[in-house]
Amino acid sequence: MKINGKAVKFGNNIDTDVILPGKYLVLFEPKELAKHAMDGIDPQFPEKAKKGIIVVGGKNFGCGSSREQAPIALKYSGVKCVIADSFARIFFRNAINIGLPLMECEGISKIVDNNDDLTIDINHGKISNNTKDKNLQVNKLPPFIIEILNDGGLIENLRRRINKNE
Repeated sequence: MKINGKAVKFGNNIDTDVILPGKYLVLFEPKELAKHAMDGIDPQFPEKAKKGIIVVGGKNFGCGSSREQAPIALKYSGVKCVIADSFARIFFRNAINIGLPLMECEGISKIVDNNDDLTIDINHGKISNNTKDKNLQVNKLPPFIIEILNDGGLIENLRRRINKNE
């Protein structure tokens, strides 16, 4: 799985209250949640994300509450992938469960700037900053997580596996 897009960069400790402020938790439709993605830090984010972007974060991206609406808002706003120095564990799992690819890459926030053109090879653990002609090798995701992402999330993965066994 290869992903290409422009970078939209954020700093350290971007919590789920910033990704999707609590006042929007009354919404249920993913496309409605997407309209408010990153509203706590960048109200223009949904417009930036429409073309399909890659979010770059610093350390501890997705910290805070365990609300699964935060990665849903990102995915449906147009975020193709999130790469960060590190992730909060529950955010990481919630994102994988809904089929939003994540890559952890220590130091990524120091070598990527806004609007850099990035290519991410999920299967091989490679991140290329095409703007700066830099390539990084990161730890590959385990095969079962790549399988979940390829299927579009955990529910679709389970459906496929159940149907395969019938």
